[in-house]
Amino acid sequence: MTLPSSLRPRHRLSLTWRVIALNSLLLVGLVVLFTWLGHKNLTRQFQDSRHEHHERQQREIRLALQRSAENLRQLAGLAAASPRLGPPLKAGNADEVEKALASQWPTLQLEAGIDEILVADTEGRTIGRWGSGQSEGNLPIHSWVQRVMNTETPIMTLRCTTNCQQVAAVPVLVDGESVGLVVLTRSLADVTRQAREVSNAEVALLVTGPLESQSLLEERKLEPWNGYLLALTRQEESLPLLQQASHLSSISALLQSPVQLQDRGQHIELSAVRMDEDSDGRGNGYFLLISDISSQIQAINEDTQTLMGVGLVGWLAAELLLLLILLRPMARLRRIAGVLPTLASGGFDDVRAAIPATCHRLPDEIDVLENTTLSLSRQLEMLEEEVQERGDQLAERVNELAKERDFVNSLLDTARVFIIAQDNSGRISLVNDYTRAMLDLDDPSLLGRHFVDVFEAGLPSPVSTFGIPQQEERTLHTPDQRLHTIAWYHAPLPSGGDDSKSRISVGLDITERKAAEARLTWLAERDPLTELYNRRYFQDALQQALWRDSHGAVLLLDLDQFKEVNELSGHHVGDRLLREVAETLLLNLGHRGVTARLGGDEFSLLLEHADADQAIQVAQHIDQLLESLGFTAAGRRHRVTASIGIALFPSHGTTPADMMASADVAMYKAKESGIQHWHLLSRSENAKDELQERVYWVERVRSALAEDGFELMVQPIMRLEDRDVKHYEVLLRMRDADGSLVSPAAFIPVAERSGQIVQVDRWVLRHSLRMLSQVQDRGICLAVNLSGQSLHDEGLKQYLAEELAASGADPHHLILEVTETAAVTDFSTARGVLQALRDLGCRTALDDFGVGFSSFHYLGQLPVDYIKIDGSFIRSLLISPESRVIVQAIADIAKGFGKQAIAEFVDQEDLVPILQDYGITYGQGFHLGRPKALKETLIESHKIRGRGTPRRKLKGGG
Repeated sequence: MTLPSSLRPRHRLSLTWRVIALNSLLLVGLVVLFTWLGHKNLTRQFQDSRHEHHERQQREIRLALQRSAENLRQLAGLAAASPRLGPPLKAGNADEVEKALASQWPTLQLEAGIDEILVADTEGRTIGRWGSGQSEGNLPIHSWVQRVMNTETPIMTLRCTTNCQQVAAVPVLVDGESVGLVVLTRSLADVTRQAREVSNAEVALLVTGPLESQSLLEERKLEPWNGYLLALTRQEESLPLLQQASHLSSISALLQSPVQLQDRGQHIELSAVRMDEDSDGRGNGYFLLISDISSQIQAINEDTQTLMGVGLVGWLAAELLLLLILLRPMARLRRIAGVLPTLASGGFDDVRAAIPATCHRLPDEIDVLENTTLSLSRQLEMLEEEVQERGDQLAERVNELAKERDFVNSLLDTARVFIIAQDNSGRISLVNDYTRAMLDLDDPSLLGRHFVDVFEAGLPSPVSTFGIPQQEERTLHTPDQRLHTIAWYHAPLPSGGDDSKSRISVGLDITERKAAEARLTWLAERDPLTELYNRRYFQDALQQALWRDSHGAVLLLDLDQFKEVNELSGHHVGDRLLREVAETLLLNLGHRGVTARLGGDEFSLLLEHADADQAIQVAQHIDQLLESLGFTAAGRRHRVTASIGIALFPSHGTTPADMMASADVAMYKAKESGIQHWHLLSRSENAKDELQERVYWVERVRSALAEDGFELMVQPIMRLEDRDVKHYEVLLRMRDADGSLVSPAAFIPVAERSGQIVQVDRWVLRHSLRMLSQVQDRGICLAVNLSGQSLHDEGLKQYLAEELAASGADPHHLILEVTETAAVTDFSTARGVLQALRDLGCRTALDDFGVGFSSFHYLGQLPVDYIKIDGSFIRSLLISPESRVIVQAIADIAKGFGKQAIAEFVDQEDLVPILQDYGITYGQGFHLGRPKALKETLIESHKIRGRGTPRRKLKGGG
């Protein structure tokens, strides 16, 4: 019967072939095992037979040696018994002795193979000798004579030196008394020939020990065995085998068991038979037997192959028989196995069609399996119909519930807030996807836990309060080790009819808002570079102390030679020095009062409840701390000192401004003093010195205004995108009597206090406009700083309009800068003045932006075109994450209000790509261009526009 395609089994290894494969593995394993056992048994039998053969060879060779030795002894006895030998030997008559044995020598030599006959008297002297005569010097005749005389018994021995000889020494008796000795020697040639005949092998005679002859062939020496081959049959074939065997086995091991070798496809067996030792131990002799056993080995291999072949034939026959037995039953099993998947998938008709309903007289297990399968198909068909009916009913209900569930889940899971349901004991019963994602936990890890175990801080809410809406804040540690602040809103859930209470909690992550609030608070009170309190916080703290009618001291520190540190090592080193000084002051004096950085290299300390002596002690301690700082940069050591001004309150002032002015005067007195680094201001000294200093600089400023004693400098403001320069900032210097230039820091503060700063601003405007009219056709713009007092100059707009008309300068090429502090201090006035300037066609800029964070609110309302970011943030941009955040924020705010940003104090090339990435258009600093004389710079402006060489920034310029 042909099965439908759905019932046809997939290609796989059927049970029949698995049984055959396993049975084959077993039978093949048994065949291999029996073959190996047969081969091993044949090999063992062969080894046993070779061992018996070796022992038999040893016995026969030793027996041959014994027979040869006994024969030699008999011949020696016959020679000694000659009646003609005894009397002349006793008389010492050598001629008669030679005559006595002369007739026997040819017979002994030719028939018995005797090599030599020696006759010695009782003194060991040789009376007669027949043969080669080579043994006389090698034989211990004297000791043998003594031994024979004492024992009257023959001596039999084997001598192996340059050759191996059997020796027989027999006493000569006359009237029962030993009168001398007869010695016969014979080589082992006959014994060697017998050994070859007995063993049917090649024979070699090996002698070991010291060799006295130097005429032996070198090729027959076997160094590993310390021996020499005296005799060797078939030398060309046997010698290489013996040389190979000498490196493979010792002679002692060869005596115990033969060694098998392979040579040119032949199997060779080498064995050794030891002869009796030399009586005086001068050398040992061995018979080496070389047998060809290739035929026996080949016979063993052939028998093994026969066993293997018979086994494989038996295996094939058994497998064919097993296949014939299993073929039909396994076909029926395959048919049942093929329809079972169809039965599982609901093909009941196909199953009944595939399995015939037959009845056998003697049913077997397969018949039972087929009948059971048919019965099971009918039962499953009825169950499926019933399940289908109930499933349709259940599906309708499930669809209704799924719609409700999906609607609720979509509300819960799309909300970006924590949503948690709690039961009446405060345990979590439901969470949304956002909660699981934030906690990185699944439902089994969350459900059933107490709410307060997951969300820390706060106290557990009593169950009695579950019915009351509540609000609270809790902290949460997420798996990424971040701490979040969550604002929770708890509301009761309607009960299901029982008295149990439950509630739903919705949490909003307010971490970023909290961090922003804390950061803004910190930035408003702290100096970004040193993280000390800033000027604003210090003045507020001082104001609070004065309001409390407290007393104390203000210490104002100004680092000495800080300008040289910047010039020699760079501003980044100067910033590091400022941070180290700040850290030293905070670590050692932070507990004494408020420590702040006022700006630049100025620091201040507020010591409340301190008198003059205590303030002096603190100043001296500061001096010691700075002296021991040991600041080193780029291999250059800088000595750190500071000038410290001390002012007491309320003695030297009742307002923060008065106190800071008094401390400033005291600090300058300390700088002028060469004795000590601190100075405590007295009442009279305060007024007098300040008046003298002010009068001096007021006169210098008045004279410079009248005589044009000022010098204008310009510093390029570079467009970072292409390093183009068409924008310069005008800087003011005063010419001294010797022609040197005086920094504005020396006279600008005095001009501001004396009111001369307005005239100074007008002088700068007038001379800048004259130069602008000469270079504006090249697209060059000049930026001029206006003081805070000029914002209150009612005639500024009229004066600027007249000068523009007189000079012919284009107002669009003039940029007027005001500081952020001045603009925010009097916002309404500043906005009016800036708008008036823009009405004339001028552009405006907000300088030193970022120092006061309150100006963010007013930035959008100030009519300015440029924002100049304060240099303190730019200099620390590479090392301070806070500065990067602030600069990025300022750049984004400027862009949002449609204003262009200018970065001040760009003192290294690494800052340029960061500023460009932040979207900052312009940069100004010593790296981009140093301040130079106005006329010199603008005449050669085409050279400046192409300059971008990195240069270090100097104090006093941007």
